[in-house]
Amino acid sequence: MVTHVPVVNIANALTVMRLALVPVFLVALFAEHGHDPKTRIAAFVIFAVAIVTDRLDGTLARNYGMVTEFGTLADPIADKALIGAALIGLSMLGDLWWWVTVVILVREIGITLLRFAVLHRGVIPASRGGKLKTLVQAVGIGLLILPLEGPWLVTAWTVMAAAVVLTVLTGVDYVVSAITDLRGGPRAH
Repeated sequence: MVTHVPVVNIANALTVMRLALVPVFLVALFAEHGHDPKTRIAAFVIFAVAIVTDRLDGTLARNYGMVTEFGTLADPIADKALIGAALIGLSMLGDLWWWVTVVILVREIGITLLRFAVLHRGVIPASRGGKLKTLVQAVGIGLLILPLEGPWLVTAWTVMAAAVVLTVLTGVDYVVSAITDLRGGPRAH
């Protein structure tokens, strides 16, 4: 028996809330010309809340039978919108090199398009490396949003460098997995 999961549920509400927080985050990030410590801390809090909803909505959807087509489509869009807005915003403010933003966004958009291209063969699940990449990206971006100086800023850049490396490595892994799947071989994880 197939059960119908209502689209209006807490998991999807959290996804929609995350998407709605993107412009609020950007307003806070760019307030006072983007470099006022108080508004940067506010932007960090909004970003952190949005990131937590990403973890929470997926957990709720899987554990309580709230997985819907809407959520499956909207969740990655909300994720990419939040991460993309933060990266572009930080680059526009001169707080993150544009090449870092381009590398991460090209990988994220490319893997999303790849997932859609091979969807007829099944969903490419997020690997452990992909989940770690997402976590390290979020921490790196969060630290760069904060008004840090000295060794704390060095820590932020170190985490962001690790995020770039993981972004590239997991992107290559997804491409290899997709090619292996298309050829009908076993998927390496």
